[in-house]
Amino acid sequence: MHGIAPRVQYGWSSRDPLMTVGSGAVLELSFRDASDGQVRPTSAAEELNRHEDGRSNPITGPIVVEGAQPGDVLQVDVLEFEVDTWGWTCSAPGFGLLAQDFPDPILCHWEIRDGFAAALGLRVPTAPFPGVLGTCPAGPGQPFSVIPPRGVGGNLDIRQLVAGATAYLPVELAGAWFGAGDGHARQGDGEVCGSAIETESRGRLRLTLRRDLHLTSPAFETPAEPRAAGAMFGTTGVEPDLMLASQNAVRRMIEWLVPRYGVTPEDAYLLCSVLVDLRISEVVDAPNWVVTAFFPLDLVERTR
Repeated sequence: MHGIAPRVQYGWSSRDPLMTVGSGAVLELSFRDASDGQVRPTSAAEELNRHEDGRSNPITGPIVVEGAQPGDVLQVDVLEFEVDTWGWTCSAPGFGLLAQDFPDPILCHWEIRDGFAAALGLRVPTAPFPGVLGTCPAGPGQPFSVIPPRGVGGNLDIRQLVAGATAYLPVELAGAWFGAGDGHARQGDGEVCGSAIETESRGRLRLTLRRDLHLTSPAFETPAEPRAAGAMFGTTGVEPDLMLASQNAVRRMIEWLVPRYGVTPEDAYLLCSVLVDLRISEVVDAPNWVVTAFFPLDLVERTR
């Protein structure tokens, strides 16, 4: 679509910068998909086991911001964000909220057109955003893995960081060493199977140094809840452990989705990652906490 990102990093580092910019710079960047091109429109689920290690979530960068110092905050304005005409969602063995329930690889291909994504006989509106926005962490061990989110940002997967949103990222190293990537056409809060609608993407970002802010973890502003859902269907997990409560809320949602939309449990799991929002409904009435999985009834159209 917009041309594959010319060069990426496969971990957070403070060497060999892609470019150096001043505060206030507006950048037009291309981003590879989360598989670094290893998932293709013709790929089958069995091929996921043959992917090369260390190539997940490639980052366009690193980008040095002149004058950035530890203790500063890097403001990242997402001015525009666009995605390709095709994307994918997968569940890889050993990864995801219900990895023990779904040990085999699962893969779904999406057609993306005119603000919608279609697969499995369903069509849903897109809400594109970058899953990864971050600066390089301080400390030994570079390059740092991109997979876990960190106090400086990174693989945050905050679906509200759509065009018009602003992220605030702590700076731990001189120069900030910013990077971004992991474009998503749509994702639910939680990204429960480990992927969203993954796709190549392009963004226009503005980087601004802020010395009037003091943060120890990322913060953000969003103009509005993207693609407001309307009517919802919810399932719950009620447990003394929030992780188990989250798992059970998704398990109950899968049980509801299978007969409702005529999909397999495996495909229902992927739909949960793309469409379902996990939220803590109650965390004060010991010994049990409540996690709710919300499905957006009004946003999903049948295509067959």
